[in-house]
Amino acid sequence: MTEWVMKPKRYVPDLRRLGALGEGNYRRLQRLRHLEQDERPVSEFELHRGDLYLGRVRIEVLQAARYTETLYLEQVHNSGRWLNNPQLTVRVYHDASLAEVISCYRDRRIAPVNDYPNRYMHHPDEKVQVNSFLADWLDYCLKFGHTPFELNLGPARREAP
Repeated sequence: MTEWVMKPKRYVPDLRRLGALGEGNYRRLQRLRHLEQDERPVSEFELHRGDLYLGRVRIEVLQAARYTETLYLEQVHNSGRWLNNPQLTVRVYHDASLAEVISCYRDRRIAPVNDYPNRYMHHPDEKVQVNSFLADWLDYCLKFGHTPFELNLGPARREAP
């Protein structure tokens, strides 16, 4: 008995969606970086919803050049056990106004297209999914992010106990 088996179509990346995510992530990062103090290579801010502490996020500049920047974003603390602390390396292209995730957790390189199934069980659209996660995480940080209280008080404004 001969049976015809259709092979699944190979995944083709949606470049419009990936480009839109990159542009949006660039704008979100620019807005978040306004929370930085004194142009330091490492900045931290806290996440609060009202009086509820949600965690702390760190942005570190790993490499800076004329048109590009490499940032390391990580959540160094969170208030619940439900979230693994994200760790992303993001390349920022200032000339193109784009930001893309270049590594995530232990993955050194995120391929634009993965065969499926594969050794590490990455999805065919892993790059799009990781950049979508970055967009959601940055939106969350913009909504709940605040400069830590100890950084808000400069040496001239610090009050005596």
